[in-house]
Amino acid sequence: MKILITGARGQLGQALPRALAAHEVRAFPHGQLDITDLSAVRAAVEREEPDFVMNAAAYNNVDGAEGDPIAAYRGNALGPRNLAVVTAAHGIPLLHVSTDYVFAGTATRPYHEFDRTNPQTIYGESKLAGEDAVRALNQRHYIVRTAWLYHVVGKNFLNTMRALAQQQSEVRVVDDQRGSPTYVPHLVDALISLLTTRSYGTYHFAGQGEASWYELTCMLYQLLSIETTVRPVKTPEFPRPARRPVYSALTTIQNPYIILPKWEDGVRQFTETLREQSPS
Repeated sequence: MKILITGARGQLGQALPRALAAHEVRAFPHGQLDITDLSAVRAAVEREEPDFVMNAAAYNNVDGAEGDPIAAYRGNALGPRNLAVVTAAHGIPLLHVSTDYVFAGTATRPYHEFDRTNPQTIYGESKLAGEDAVRALNQRHYIVRTAWLYHVVGKNFLNTMRALAQQQSEVRVVDDQRGSPTYVPHLVDALISLLTTRSYGTYHFAGQGEASWYELTCMLYQLLSIETTVRPVKTPEFPRPARRPVYSALTTIQNPYIILPKWEDGVRQFTETLREQSPS
């Protein structure tokens, strides 16, 4: 199978080609394929003639979106819309990655695929608009919502916490926001399992269970034997332009029933990979 991947410089975009080594993969970073440019998308698809398109490209600056909504909507709504238009015209299935931010973040139990969306930020609104465009324009679609992504490569919360531990004797971490930490290789395995099902629709793929940012940091430091003190704080101590969900854990009730490992297993594998990559 020939697979075209967008957003090849992101955490997910870097991990997908490695995991899909058995297939013919063409992975494009933003500089080579700007999905907000319809003519560029059409030219790439017609040139490469893929059997499948996976969209890992997105505008992920949650706070920046509040000050620049046009950029957010271009990256998260217009781009997916263009991919849906072109793939539908050529009969190609499209997998699009979305987010827990499409929900209000006020639930008392994990969100499943049929819960009502109600984004509270420009970022969440733009991601939901992208979902809506994909659903409307390409019937052969997979929309996968995920959350709290981290990997050994790229910019993410765990890598930030590792860097802070080298600079500070104490870090303050929010303990009143809960979600589903998701290890990128675990997400990739789930996406690959979904590809051949032809069971199109919306799915939630995230690490099983839930944690706060504080709990996540404590586990990371424990596994890496980091002695930096972790102090729990409340959200108001970190005022941000965009409101963060108080509770946005994800679960799935879809068929096929594809679930990821527990979030704790993801953190363990993350730290094991770091050790393997460290100079002896």
